[in-house]
Amino acid sequence: MLFSSLEFLYLFLPITLLLYFVCPPVARNAVLLSVSLIFYGFGEPIYVFLMIFTIGADYLFGLSIAKRVRGGASPKRLLWSAVAFNLALLGFFKYYDFFARTAGLPTLGLSLPIGISFYTFQALSYVIDVARSEVAAQKNPVTFGAYVTLFPQLIAGPIVRYSEVDAQLSHRKHTLARAADGISLFCVGLAKKVLLANPAGELCEALLLRLSDEAGRTVMGAWLWLILFAAQIYFDFSGYSEMAVGLGRIFGFEFPTNFRYPYLARSITEFWRRWHITLSSWFREYVYIPLGGNRKGRLRTYRNLLITWALTGLWHGAEWNFLWWGLYFFLLLSLEKAFLGKKLERCPLPVRHGYALFFILIGWLIFASDGTLPIGGLSLCRCLFGIGCASFSDAIVRYEAIRFLPLLCIMVIGATPLPRKLFYIALGDRPRAAGASRLLLCLASLLICTAYLVDSGYNPFLYFRF
Repeated sequence: MLFSSLEFLYLFLPITLLLYFVCPPVARNAVLLSVSLIFYGFGEPIYVFLMIFTIGADYLFGLSIAKRVRGGASPKRLLWSAVAFNLALLGFFKYYDFFARTAGLPTLGLSLPIGISFYTFQALSYVIDVARSEVAAQKNPVTFGAYVTLFPQLIAGPIVRYSEVDAQLSHRKHTLARAADGISLFCVGLAKKVLLANPAGELCEALLLRLSDEAGRTVMGAWLWLILFAAQIYFDFSGYSEMAVGLGRIFGFEFPTNFRYPYLARSITEFWRRWHITLSSWFREYVYIPLGGNRKGRLRTYRNLLITWALTGLWHGAEWNFLWWGLYFFLLLSLEKAFLGKKLERCPLPVRHGYALFFILIGWLIFASDGTLPIGGLSLCRCLFGIGCASFSDAIVRYEAIRFLPLLCIMVIGATPLPRKLFYIALGDRPRAAGASRLLLCLASLLICTAYLVDSGYNPFLYFRF
């Protein structure tokens, strides 16, 4: 079930809100656990049992590790057992067929449990933080289950570490102001997903079909596809994250920000401080720093970066292109850390911004080349630079570019903080007017998104591979 589906908007969410707020506070975590399992089971009925098994195992691991820590014994063996258990499940379902194909072994053809990478990382953060004595072990299995399965961020993030919501799992504040903020964030995210990401994705598919034919392969078409794909993945992913943060706020949780206008970055280092922030934070806290970070000399630093970014790439999918994508960013980040970063600081702002956008776009080309494209990634890359193309442009591509020019302009503006700033500049000093305007905008976005979903059958979910 998708947040951007009519079933979720007009059936699941209203019933969930009613059950949640009618129940006494002591029963609300049980409600969240139950509805989250139903939410997950709507798309993955079989793998609900895998999730319950994971919850039970990590709950027991957490209690056992905490007991050893209290007794003064080392929890390392139990911790490594917990890590091995979670990674074994993730590896089997997500990577077995990939490695079997590579080694020429028989494959199993298992479907990937939706969101397994997200909830596995959340469970791992819990057992690791308990072993570090950074959080107390959760004694209530229902509360722990609610944390792992919490439906707003279950299948597409943000990745919420246990330490970030530990207190909120027991005590949450519910106010009209927080609920209003949550509704606003949800509607903004919904509009991003439905009104920007989906149309961009439709045009991407049309352009790819044209690019797959050598006669229709043009430089302008290749660049237009790449720019639109970058827009689609940003508005889709950031839209889903904003919907998750908004839903969390309605239910009394404060989830971390996952995107901070990444296409305004002026370096690749800055881009990864703005893009999928919770994933970058997770790998930094649980992989890069434990390996030694930058504390043990330059060679160790680059080794740690290499391991971290190879794992980051593979986390996104069990295909070679994701590994190359991770190594591509490792190379760029290493160059910036070695010398390029200091040189960039002396360049004019447009040069820095252009540099970052160019290499980000090339990165998205590698990311998208997972074997599902009707044209090879290398052919697309060559076409970007005029190699193997029929011409620079053609009438059809120019027509599509002109037809979607208003959408492109809206997406460019929407990828900046300008709309939010203009709203608060216009109405920020008038609270009542701001509140009424926000309500009208939420209603308008909900109605327009509903009309789009009723009329269009195109509503892809980009995170099946994760």
